[in-house]
Amino acid sequence: MARILVIEDDTQFRTTVGQILKAANYEVVLAADGDEGIQKQMAEPADLIITDLYMPNREGLETIQQIRKDFPATPIIAISGGNISGTLLTIASKVGANKVLQKPFAAKTLLDAVKEVV
Repeated sequence: MARILVIEDDTQFRTTVGQILKAANYEVVLAADGDEGIQKQMAEPADLIITDLYMPNREGLETIQQIRKDFPATPIIAISGGNISGTLLTIASKVGANKVLQKPFAAKTLLDAVKEVV
């Protein structure tokens, strides 16, 4: 069973993504921002990281770059919503995200993306 770290500042969205992944039999670890996510990844590395791009403390692009530096082989899915998400998702792909998803997305879309990169 793959261990997935979900880094997302929106509590409700983070919980929902966690529930979808747990229902699909993944082990899930949740983090509220990039700093917490990196700390959790350093303490007990995940097999996959799903990170939002717009967050307090350490935003997603910086989080992706740090994870790429310390865990170059760990797959990353970047997620974002809002008016500038298309631009941010394109940049996320260039700095190391293996896959990008624009919010909102269906549970099946998320699970298909996870299966593709794990």
